[in-house]
Amino acid sequence: MALSRLSSRSNSFLKPVTTALPYAIRRHVSTDTSPITIETAVPFTPHQCEAPSRSVETSSEEILSFFRDMARMRRMEIAADSLYKAKLIRGFCHLYDGQEALAVGMEAAITKKDAIITSYRDHCTFIGRGGKLVDAFSELMGRKTGCSHGKGGSMHFYKKDASFYGGHGIVGAQIPLGCGIAFAQKYNKDEAVTFAMYGDGAANQGQLFEALNIAALWDLPAILVCENNHYGMGTATWRSAKSPAYFKRGDYVPGLKVDGMDALAVKQACKFAKEHALKNGPFILEMDTYRYHGHSMSDPGSTYRTRDEVSGVRQVRDPIERVRKLLLSHDIATEKELKDMEKEIRKEVDDAVAQAKESPVPDASELFTNMYVKDCGVESFGADRKELKVTLA
Repeated sequence: MALSRLSSRSNSFLKPVTTALPYAIRRHVSTDTSPITIETAVPFTPHQCEAPSRSVETSSEEILSFFRDMARMRRMEIAADSLYKAKLIRGFCHLYDGQEALAVGMEAAITKKDAIITSYRDHCTFIGRGGKLVDAFSELMGRKTGCSHGKGGSMHFYKKDASFYGGHGIVGAQIPLGCGIAFAQKYNKDEAVTFAMYGDGAANQGQLFEALNIAALWDLPAILVCENNHYGMGTATWRSAKSPAYFKRGDYVPGLKVDGMDALAVKQACKFAKEHALKNGPFILEMDTYRYHGHSMSDPGSTYRTRDEVSGVRQVRDPIERVRKLLLSHDIATEKELKDMEKEIRKEVDDAVAQAKESPVPDASELFTNMYVKDCGVESFGADRKELKVTLA
């Protein structure tokens, strides 16, 4: 199976450089910003650049926030699975469980001025950008209070006030759009960057190379992030790509391969890439990650890989369990405290689902909004052409 073809990895956990925090200050972890330095277990692999340091500076507060945010994302996706099976979510639905470290690690390295644009696997990116659970569930169920007013569904989350320019349903289409956002940032002298995220399945798209070429010519602050979860739908990377070293695909554009299941490694890599992009132009990040669900809810995810493969990744590389071990080894939290936090998160998610269910569906007239320019005088009639439904005046 594909797992046997993945690059060799160390099974060791993140190696603490500093000693564990004293018990006396552990009780105040939520406000403790004292620096802690952690060394990543897996080194970065660079292309056309020097690799960043493996020693990542963090704090008790940040590590605990990683655990809380990833646990919330994981629980949200589990709830979405149940809602889909109950037919409360319709259409396509692509879940992110297993890849949560990408969302939290990236946010730790950037600001809301920096833009993110991604594919249809977008729920956790929206939450990472500060989106509310109830807005996510409302959108998933097509309700009026959703983040895209119930019109986008699972694949088209959006949060403009946090520079999140969506999920996009067309494979790879978000990459040139992301480079366009980066062009605007440079033109306006915003001193910000754009992260354009795509999967290994989209990495062979011609539009990626066209966009990267113009981004390199114009030194645009664009960071292309390949979320390599090793399967483009049901096709393993070794079957679809002659050169699966996606971080080298830019040739003249530097790149970096990152352990995408390690939130601190993702943070360090995104910080490094942002600094480079602001000074020198585009950069490519390949995030080595894994999804636990199938490609979408219509894919059981078991016909092209074994259950042992999935459980093996869970046991060795799960991003939440890695952070849990880090919290325990540094005496930042106890097992009971983490379990209590997970119970609170479960209730938070359940409450958000219940609230979203109470939200109304959009009015039928909303079918015609955000489609035509205002004041164009378009009229919409019923099927019999007699009853006027709406006038866009």
